[in-house]
Amino acid sequence: MEYFAQQLVYGLTLGSVYGLIAIGYTMVYGIIGMINFAHGDVFMVGAFLALIVYLVLVAIGVTFVPIALLLVLVVAMMLTALYGWTVERIAYRPLRGSFRLAPLISAIGMSIFLQNYVQVAQGPYLKPLPPVVTGGFKFGAAEGFTVNVSNVQLIIVLTTIALMTVFSLIVGKTNFGRAQRACEQDRKMAALLGVDVDRTISLTFVLGAALASVAGLMYLLYYGVVDFYIGFVAGVKAFTAAVLGGIGSLPGAMLGGLLIGLIEIFWGAYVSGAWKDVAAFSILIIVLIFMPNGLLGRPEVEKV
Repeated sequence: MEYFAQQLVYGLTLGSVYGLIAIGYTMVYGIIGMINFAHGDVFMVGAFLALIVYLVLVAIGVTFVPIALLLVLVVAMMLTALYGWTVERIAYRPLRGSFRLAPLISAIGMSIFLQNYVQVAQGPYLKPLPPVVTGGFKFGAAEGFTVNVSNVQLIIVLTTIALMTVFSLIVGKTNFGRAQRACEQDRKMAALLGVDVDRTISLTFVLGAALASVAGLMYLLYYGVVDFYIGFVAGVKAFTAAVLGGIGSLPGAMLGGLLIGLIEIFWGAYVSGAWKDVAAFSILIIVLIFMPNGLLGRPEVEKV
């Protein structure tokens, strides 16, 4: 039971990171009906930016960890949001009126560009970060076993819960959220009613990229290393999470992320680490066979 509980903590932590990335996928799909396949690499860029900003802060003498991490978070979100805005302006906006495959190909091209850009700029090797947040807690139970929860794991889970709450309120309660939902239903009609469609779509990409940068920082703090290829692997897992939960649904993206993280950790712990990715994608296939819209997705209504 102790081993199970410990793996549960690992799975929730990993799933929280996947969920943060998956929200970006589902926000973009919800508003333009297309998958941003460069989003995983925007996450990777966010992780590198967080590492660079932290090292710069340490070099100039900002060593108090809470202040340093807060500054890293703010700066990384701003810079990564700029990358998200650039992806929308270059890869999506010029092709919005083209056939549906064109923006998809363009996004894949942006993904390859970002990978090679970071590889050339930062090198192909792993970039380590010394442990920044240390310590943790031990939780006991009546049965006598204990579960170790590190401070980093607590930060990741609590940050994910907070951001999920904030973004749900933004989408559900603000003018921007209403504009998003209007663009999702009918962009032409939304424009006729005074919604700035271009601005709304750009801000959606910006918010998704900012969330990806938070996930990048959490990944960096948790694993302590980054490289130019982490965006592909994490991006595919997060995309799988978004589809599993129901593409277009924010709660579904988070639920899918948690499920993918739990499946990956438990399969690696109890069966075989070599087959954990196969297990996650197999579960996705089974769910989509019986629930094509995902766990929390809604069927699309075709307008005629």
